[in-house]
Amino acid sequence: MEPALNILVLMEETIRICDGESASDLRQSLQRLNACLFPVKYKDTYYRDAVLAGSYTKLAFYKDACVGNIACRLEETGPYIRVYIMTLGVLPSYRRMGIGSKLLQSVLGLCQQDPRVVDVYLHVQTNNDEAMEFYKNFDFQIVDTIFNYYIRLDPPDCYVLSRRLR
Repeated sequence: MEPALNILVLMEETIRICDGESASDLRQSLQRLNACLFPVKYKDTYYRDAVLAGSYTKLAFYKDACVGNIACRLEETGPYIRVYIMTLGVLPSYRRMGIGSKLLQSVLGLCQQDPRVVDVYLHVQTNNDEAMEFYKNFDFQIVDTIFNYYIRLDPPDCYVLSRRLR
């Protein structure tokens, strides 16, 4: 099956945001990127949830290289859905090109289209000022602080950021 593509032309280069990868290809791409991007080794449940989220998990390609991703989990509560952003990352050489913004905008657009989605939320380490600023630009707000959330990171604390949709 050919992946569904959203195409953004940026700085005379093509960046493709894909959400139609096969489950095994998506998992492999996420594993490769996550190993480069994050100081955490994710469990099988992360990859299962990312694949089950369907179009809410996306890969970003610059030319033919996979350079970023957003991986979400859908949490159904009765008739409502909360979208949890498990990870959003772009390889360092490709940052500041709008790729992370395009990934997030793509997921927020899906959320706006589905009346069952009530909010989007995520965790951000308390010392990650760059991420805090990024999400604030998309109207996310701090709704909670969790102490000792991270086991192997310093500081271990995180903020819960949320963007209410309905």
